[in-house]
Amino acid sequence: MKIKLLLPITLIAGASLLSACIVEPARPPEPAPRVETPPPAPAEGYAWRKGHYRWEGNQWVWIPGHWVQGY
Repeated sequence: MKIKLLLPITLIAGASLLSACIVEPARPPEPAPRVETPPPAPAEGYAWRKGHYRWEGNQWVWIPGHWVQGY
């Protein structure tokens, strides 16, 4: 009888320990944006999209600016 009572209690305790909350570590602040000088537009109707930082894995990665075609 004790085994029938002890088994569910052990399973519940084990499941609660395995489902513990995992907190993501704090990211370092985003670095200051880089100063970019856009090259000449490839054609009329293009707009310069500024570069920006993106969080990838465990570091900030700079995504350079580029020309995008307008609507």
